[in-house]
Amino acid sequence: MPDEDTTPQPSRALAPTAFADGSEAQDVPFGAIQQSVGIRDWLLGEGARLQNASDLLSGLAQRLIDVGVPIDRASTAIDTLHSEYSGVGRVWTREAGTTVRLFPHGEASDAAYRESPFHAVHQSGEWLILDLAETDPGLFSIIPELKAEGYTAYVVVPVFFTNGTHNGLTLATRAKDGFADEDIAILRFIMPALAAVMEMRIVNKQLDQVLRIYVGDEPHRAILSGDIRRGQVKRIRSAILFADMRDYTRLSADLTPEEAVELLNHFFDCLVPAIEREGGEVLKYLGDGLLAIFREPGDDLGGAAKGALTAAQGALEALAEANAVGRFGGKPVAAGIALHHGEAAYGNVGSGTRLDFTVIGRDVNLASRLARLNRTLGEPLLMSKPFVDFLWGDPESVGVHGLDGFSEPMEVYRPSRRRAAGTSSGQPADRGSPPGVLVAAALAQDAD
Repeated sequence: MPDEDTTPQPSRALAPTAFADGSEAQDVPFGAIQQSVGIRDWLLGEGARLQNASDLLSGLAQRLIDVGVPIDRASTAIDTLHSEYSGVGRVWTREAGTTVRLFPHGEASDAAYRESPFHAVHQSGEWLILDLAETDPGLFSIIPELKAEGYTAYVVVPVFFTNGTHNGLTLATRAKDGFADEDIAILRFIMPALAAVMEMRIVNKQLDQVLRIYVGDEPHRAILSGDIRRGQVKRIRSAILFADMRDYTRLSADLTPEEAVELLNHFFDCLVPAIEREGGEVLKYLGDGLLAIFREPGDDLGGAAKGALTAAQGALEALAEANAVGRFGGKPVAAGIALHHGEAAYGNVGSGTRLDFTVIGRDVNLASRLARLNRTLGEPLLMSKPFVDFLWGDPESVGVHGLDGFSEPMEVYRPSRRRAAGTSSGQPADRGSPPGVLVAAALAQDAD
């Protein structure tokens, strides 16, 4: 293997790994130059456009094998922006293909990173090349595992993106003599291209994820497709669900800001999974409430209304279960939900370079006014006349009521087939045994 200069080089240590000046080609064997250039071209072309990031890792490993580099195991660790995890790890082996691991936010992941070879190379800014037969098993926790599985050499590469995030690549082999100098030279030659492609892919994925997290599915697709001019409006025929927490001001009066945020998050954990299970989309969080829509499939047979009603009842049941296990600290939390059917519109509003996708329209306003009746009528779930017109059941009328801002009063309904006492109000029901712990919603998107 080539001698390594272990002198710290701060100016290069944190430079983007995609940095290349041509010198990386000097040690590539003459007979392998053309194939190595082919790998770089594949990375920058097809590799950059692969839909699944796992195919990038497996495709690279196979091409290195084809050029004579004895890769038996490869892995990547990539920092990402996501509300539920801080990083994504992928491991490819000849036997099992590629597996994916998500690293959750928190001290456990931070501690594991500090004890990993990735932390070591991020600190030094240099490649770590280990002959496993000569390596102390206590150096890193993964070393005994690698030895037990028959690997003879292990390479850890720091990958620094232009945004300053620290990422990494590892390669391992079972070849008797480990990696030859020529193998390391080929790896150094393709590394700038690989780093550039990894960054391109993760930046695009992060943009997609962050927009989806903060503005929702439909608005984020509209933004990425170029709908960012002020005044653009898109209309969607749908069932509209408006929900909020009852007595939030009283419940949060003695809470710290951190405790108030935790209260809201537990509340939304009861509502959102039920909405998404039925195909609904949360468009806006509105303080202690939310606005969601259920798109009409186009047949006007009531599918959207049925899904919205099922979601509302499921959310109230989840809230009742959370109350039963004391998830809110012993303070019963209730919700008011209003359902309406009509047209929601995304309006691109704002000024200058600061715009927002805002949900607007008469029917959205009507749903929010209907929600105010929940408290007045003491009902956890109310439905408008246009909404029940799409239902096949026989809901109960709770009378004709005026709605603020609307000249014509409207007949309002509640479900006729009431759930068990307490569950439909968001209060705990009398159960023979406590309910199980609520299961968190599964991650829906492929992590890159």
